Amino acid sequence: QVQLVESGGGLVQPGGSLRLSCAASGSTFSTYIMGWYRQAPGKQRVLVATITNGGSTNYADSVKGRFTISRDNAKNTVYLQMNSLKPEDTAVYYCNVHSVYINGRGSWGQGTQVTVSS
Repeated sequence: QVQLVESGGGLVQPGGSLRLSCAASGSTFSTYIMGWYRQAPGKQRVLVATITNGGSTNYADSVKGRFTISRDNAKNTVYLQMNSLKPEDTAVYYCNVHSVYINGRGSWGQGTQVTVSS
């Protein structure tokens, strides 16, 4: 099972940027499709972006053109560069193996809080 630790969240003004990191354990990290997800207060956790082991990416419509997901398999790390942040981006952000999200089975890390506010 992959263990995940998210970091990089914080308070930022609208229009600002943040870069989230997700450090994963395990020698099979590079084989997984990885994703970033977010959960706003009172709402369900939703997909933000995914990246395959080959680097192909997919984004939710709400973040296309603003967010960029990337990975460094040598460091077992997934990143989420977030630009032009909006108040509606405020949420707890999580990373995980995409199959955990799809299947609804498996554990999640503690996430990292992103707050966009003036």
